[in-house]
Amino acid sequence: MKKYIVYAVIMMFSILPAQLKAASIAEPISTTKTLDSPEAQAIMVRLNEIKDQDKSKLGFAEKSKLRKEVRQLKSSLANINGGVYISVGSIIVVLLLLLLIF
Repeated sequence: MKKYIVYAVIMMFSILPAQLKAASIAEPISTTKTLDSPEAQAIMVRLNEIKDQDKSKLGFAEKSKLRKEVRQLKSSLANINGGVYISVGSIIVVLLLLLLIF
């Protein structure tokens, strides 16, 4: 019985790489997001300006103002782009409800 299991495992590992190579070559997918609205583009320009800025000569107060501005800009950019965010806790609650119903 153990021989059959070993043979089956060897056969699975020998067939698996051949099937992986058989896939057709797909075009690369662009991971950069396109920003349609001019407000979003202006926010991205400001974020890049802040990122490129030399922060070593700034004081504590200026650095904290920049951090607050970056947080505010990122949140406004997220509001412009939209999207639905589901927390892990809500997913767990929904799954438990589905389990209790069915």
